[in-house]
Amino acid sequence: MEIEQTGLKDCLIIKPRVFEDPRGYFFESFNQNTFEEKTGLSGRFVQDNQSYSSYGVIRGLHAQTGEFAQAKLVRVTKGEVLDVAVDVRPSSPTYGKHIAVRLSAENKLQLYIPRGFVHGFSVLSETAEFLYKCDNFFNKASETGVIYNDKDLNIDWLIPEKDQAVSDKDLLLKPFAELKHI
Repeated sequence: MEIEQTGLKDCLIIKPRVFEDPRGYFFESFNQNTFEEKTGLSGRFVQDNQSYSSYGVIRGLHAQTGEFAQAKLVRVTKGEVLDVAVDVRPSSPTYGKHIAVRLSAENKLQLYIPRGFVHGFSVLSETAEFLYKCDNFFNKASETGVIYNDKDLNIDWLIPEKDQAVSDKDLLLKPFAELKHI
């Protein structure tokens, strides 16, 4: 496993070691000991989630607050997404900054998103299957987020506006300037 810094503290791109031959490929998608050794971060995850979406879907930007805040390790098993993480830690030197990384079944990259970030993705392929490991359990009462098209963040989701599909719930999220401490 190779670790690449993103420019946002503790937000990391993880490139697994892939073994390929004429039969196909094999890779270890997660190893807690290796993760902790190479990153210095906790690799204890308690919940795995999976979503399936079509081209143009934008999910996010989501987070959980307080004692239910979550770090996530995300990857794609089918298709391609643009994965976005925004640093919303007020004391961070990269507060309000974001990264956007293409994750795909082909490149097998993973993104580690620490607590204190909002997260989302857009589907760039016909369909995509998206997997994420969380270090804390889901708690509906702790949900928060930022509207995907926030003017201050100015995120390019790589999807033409006419093709964007966003849930009614996500359309109700507040602007970044109104986000409460998470």
